[in-house]
Amino acid sequence: MIEKPDVLVRGERARLFPVLADTSKEGRTLSILLACLESVDSFGKSILGDLGIKSGARSKIETWTEVVLKKGSEKGSRPDGLLVLKNGSKNWTALIEAKVGASELTTEQMDAYLEIAKLNGIDALITISNQFAPLPSQHPVQLSASSLKKATVLHWSWMYLLTQASLQLSNDEVEDKEQRIILNEMVRFLSHPSAGVKSFDQMPASWASVAVTVQAGGSISQKGNDAQEVVGAWYQETRNLSLILSRHLGEDVDIRVSRAHAADPIARLKADTQYLATDNALRVSFAIPNTAAPIDVAADFRKRAIYASMRMIAPADRKSTKARVTWLVKQLQKAKPEGIHIRLFWPGRGTFTQHPLTSLRERPEVAEASGKVVSSFEVVYARDLGAKFAQRRNFIVELEQAVPEFYEQIGQYLKAWQAQAPRVKEDSIDPANVSTEVIREVAEEIVAERNIPAE
Repeated sequence: MIEKPDVLVRGERARLFPVLADTSKEGRTLSILLACLESVDSFGKSILGDLGIKSGARSKIETWTEVVLKKGSEKGSRPDGLLVLKNGSKNWTALIEAKVGASELTTEQMDAYLEIAKLNGIDALITISNQFAPLPSQHPVQLSASSLKKATVLHWSWMYLLTQASLQLSNDEVEDKEQRIILNEMVRFLSHPSAGVKSFDQMPASWASVAVTVQAGGSISQKGNDAQEVVGAWYQETRNLSLILSRHLGEDVDIRVSRAHAADPIARLKADTQYLATDNALRVSFAIPNTAAPIDVAADFRKRAIYASMRMIAPADRKSTKARVTWLVKQLQKAKPEGIHIRLFWPGRGTFTQHPLTSLRERPEVAEASGKVVSSFEVVYARDLGAKFAQRRNFIVELEQAVPEFYEQIGQYLKAWQAQAPRVKEDSIDPANVSTEVIREVAEEIVAERNIPAE
């Protein structure tokens, strides 16, 4: 019999098949998830590992629902669940608060749970909702500095959990047959509309407002609510897009963020709102395993267009620009040329030149520049949205089509140039370490290669 944790007055073990009222959608969905975290060892530990919570081979996860804690529950706030990670004699504990459907986490509710966590000596508060955090280490709800000192705050989106479970199944990371069946059933359940799990599918009203302002020649205030709301929505949508790419490719696709911005989300928000105000654009970079380069994506409010691109070093073993362009174009044989352009970057600080892929396929020599040889390329796909750019739902539909299409036509075929390993020089062989027979063979090869007449 498993004993209840010391902090609990009352609680039920999470059940894979919970007996709850039809109206308790959140409780039912959370119970199934927690039961899978406990029962499917690799899934539970990897999900916690993504949050930076380490576990060993002998670590064990226990989960509880309908929890009543020893301290603080009398105030009327009751978290949805409790997770305990047992590492030998040490336990790591986290309260769980879940929302499904359109329900969102609130600052007031989270403040109350953080206070309960502090009173009971609980390490963390994990929230789960359809809101998307920019990074696993960050949270979609802004909290005060005093609240954040009470316990660690962590967040999962339902779509993230569904994606990670799907990847574990498709990559055969769950070896135990029964555990595979359990995880597969959870994926089926979360994939059904009745579970209340959904993607980020609509930009906020401020998106249309900012788009109209830019088109009218107006300026965007970096410190205004509209700019911050638009950037926050961009974070959520690009996080959702990274999960879409992960499911398409069967690999984890990450958003590239500098260490400084990963550690300081306020600094990141400030930098991106400033970029929106000055350049009237938003940008993000996706890291896909084993690709030639990251995929950079931009949404340009002035041009009402989406751009996806990859930049690569030109092959140094090709001496002319024409030869280097030919090397690149051969990798793009399956790409549909409409909207695809090649930017050529030259030595020095000069600007790049640009040509449509169609032109370079027919005549690669048109890229030649007098006295210069191209040093790097950028393959750019431009998607002009026109009026759809300002439409809150249509923008997301177009973005979630454009980026996977770019990868399918271009990204998966590009290969980075790599210099060949140096070869041993013919005259560098030390006769003292080589047999007479080998010396004779090398000599014969040199004579034949240089057409030296035989004596």
